Amino acid sequence: MAQAMVNGMLQSSFLSREDILASTKSAESAQMVRETFQIETTLDNKKVASFADVLIVAVKPHLYGEVLQEILSYVKNETIIVTIAAGIEMAYIESQLSKNAKVIRSMPNTPSLVGEGMTVFCANERVTEPEIAFIIEMFTAFGQVEVVEESLMDYIPAISGSSPAYVYMFIEALADGGVRSGIPREKAYKLAAQSVLGAAKMVLETGKHPGILKDEVCTPGGATIEAITALEQNQFRGTILAAMESCDRKNRRMKKEN
Repeated sequence: MAQAMVNGMLQSSFLSREDILASTKSAESAQMVRETFQIETTLDNKKVASFADVLIVAVKPHLYGEVLQEILSYVKNETIIVTIAAGIEMAYIESQLSKNAKVIRSMPNTPSLVGEGMTVFCANERVTEPEIAFIIEMFTAFGQVEVVEESLMDYIPAISGSSPAYVYMFIEALADGGVRSGIPREKAYKLAAQSVLGAAKMVLETGKHPGILKDEVCTPGGATIEAITALEQNQFRGTILAAMESCDRKNRRMKKEN
């Protein structure tokens, strides 16, 4: 996820390479990131903490306590701390660093790598309006942004953080159906992926309800309504809702564990 964000910010020219310093866990990953993005890397989290005006903590949830304790004495007073892990509340960051810490709790997703990410975030009361505007601009560099109350953040992974994985499975299934019909595999992937991309743009750009757009594809007595009927009979929508519920449950368990 961190690499996707770095790539998005560089591709959009939001930041120059000299503005970014990244720390990694191993020398191998440091070299890979340095060569891929042409940015400076280090194995020292404290060096990054001393450097950053905006510090993105892109580690697994269970590592937050360890990393925050490591950098505690090196974070500048005005640095904005940005989290991207599920279940890590702003109050926890404040308890580990300082009650005066400026904290952004965010949930981006991997399509940020191609400039089509969806990032949702909230901010604590110490982050100023100009700083929030800067964070919005940062996230907009690699996609779309929404600001919500923290009470909603636990539910964001299921709808936008994890959902690209559901969509990839859908694209793969569409392609498999095409291959079964004799369409070459690579062409099938292209047909499926572009159709999903186009459908998503129709929702975003027309402002029409997805149900209306679906109805517009379904001619009376046609093949599409037969396909829709089969999806309904096999609980397509119910399966998606069940997947999201499972994601929510897992996030709540992770939150308690963390």
